[in-house]
Amino acid sequence: MNTKRIVVNTITFLAFSTMLVASQMQMPTSDKSSESAAATKALAGIVSDAMCGAQHMAKDKTAAECTRECVKQGTKYALVVGKKIYTLQGHEAELDKVAGMKATVKGKVSGETVAVQSVQFE
Repeated sequence: MNTKRIVVNTITFLAFSTMLVASQMQMPTSDKSSESAAATKALAGIVSDAMCGAQHMAKDKTAAECTRECVKQGTKYALVVGKKIYTLQGHEAELDKVAGMKATVKGKVSGETVAVQSVQFE
């Protein structure tokens, strides 16, 4: 009788432990990489457009004129930082003023997109 009770208690303990481990595996963990994925940063670069990037296609126009023309045709403003190109979202009126020029853009960076919070001419 005593052996039967030990076996039942052991099985119960193992079943409970298995359920506890399984429930912990399904719990979401605090992922700091998702928090930093949309971190606010200040980026300095040349304001361009997402289609042309660093090399403007309209050779007969200035960088500012080409950028504005491309944006009128539906492409987004972009910031060229070294070899990296960030697509800019928001504050189009401010970006239009600094098209083709060096500027510092502050905003939430998520991958290659910046949700613009402010634009400063350099």
